[in-house]
Amino acid sequence: MNDVLQAYDAFLRNVLPEDYAGRTNHYRHDDRLRTDFQVAAFEAGWLVPDWEPGLGGQSLSAGDSLAVRIEGARRRVPVIHNVQGVGVVAPGLRRFGTPAQQDRLLRPVLRGDEWWALGMSEPGAGSDLASLRTQARRDGDRFIVNGSKIWTTQAKESRWATLYVRTDPEARRHAGISCLILDLQSPGVEVRPIRRAAESVDAFCEVFLDDVEIPVENLLGPLNGGWRVASESLEHERDMIWVNNWVEIAQVVDPSLRRTDLDDEEMTALGRLLADAEAVRFTGLRTVFERLEGNEPAEFFLLKLLGSEAAQRATRFAMETSGLAGLCEPQLMEDRIESLAATIYGGTSEVQRNIIGERVLGLPRDR
Repeated sequence: MNDVLQAYDAFLRNVLPEDYAGRTNHYRHDDRLRTDFQVAAFEAGWLVPDWEPGLGGQSLSAGDSLAVRIEGARRRVPVIHNVQGVGVVAPGLRRFGTPAQQDRLLRPVLRGDEWWALGMSEPGAGSDLASLRTQARRDGDRFIVNGSKIWTTQAKESRWATLYVRTDPEARRHAGISCLILDLQSPGVEVRPIRRAAESVDAFCEVFLDDVEIPVENLLGPLNGGWRVASESLEHERDMIWVNNWVEIAQVVDPSLRRTDLDDEEMTALGRLLADAEAVRFTGLRTVFERLEGNEPAEFFLLKLLGSEAAQRATRFAMETSGLAGLCEPQLMEDRIESLAATIYGGTSEVQRNIIGERVLGLPRDR
């Protein structure tokens, strides 16, 4: 263990309960612990280790930062409440925000003091951002916004949203989109939670926008440059996703490695899953090394699809081979349920296949 991981280990030992390692399933529902952990990680520079001090980091190298993320995933550190705030919004603010936007918004989102929603998916368009129809019309020093969003995670609990809107209806689908910073307490905003089968802090919502006024200074990134803002912001989330997918696959199939009652078909399936996990790991590491060399590896666009679908197969395998006993394993049940969402959040598998077709294989856009 190098010096960085030794320091991270000391931090975890200091902030987590002594019995955390043996009771991660219990503590994953401890809201107080999750809140306190995010604040402690921010203050100590472990939240985004490669960022500068004062913004949740300590300017670690990309390699050391990745090692910290992998160690955190391996030890199942508490999941922060507003994942998209740190994973998607904060990188977008840091990359495209004005100094005033960064001064006002970055620290609260990183500490978890203010939650954010992502205003991307729409009725009739799903998570296909290029098909969005919510429009913003410039009127002096403000935008007037009309439309609606759906499947907006935590909109009810959030103060802000990155709202993707069409600001040039005559432009091509991927152009003419802008990102606005929406105060969800603004007049004309209505948030309706979507009823679910079970209670969850990650509840989905519908967001309706009726002549909502947004100041021009709340434009994030260039006018009509929202596609780039979304793409570059989501790339940060996808790096976290492949690390978590790899660790999840390895952990969920680990008990099967000691079983002696698997038949030939199950052993073959297990072998394929182990190969999937290694494929995710080596492909992910290869993309990191390529980026360190200043390249933009095409393999990066494969990781979300490969990792999320492999994680689904792994949890299904574990459930099916465990029989009735699997239904009594809370950790396995939660892993299975969460894996079902993995092919939706951060861009659905269908969207990922379109991205691979267009950006890796060079095929024409779908329409």
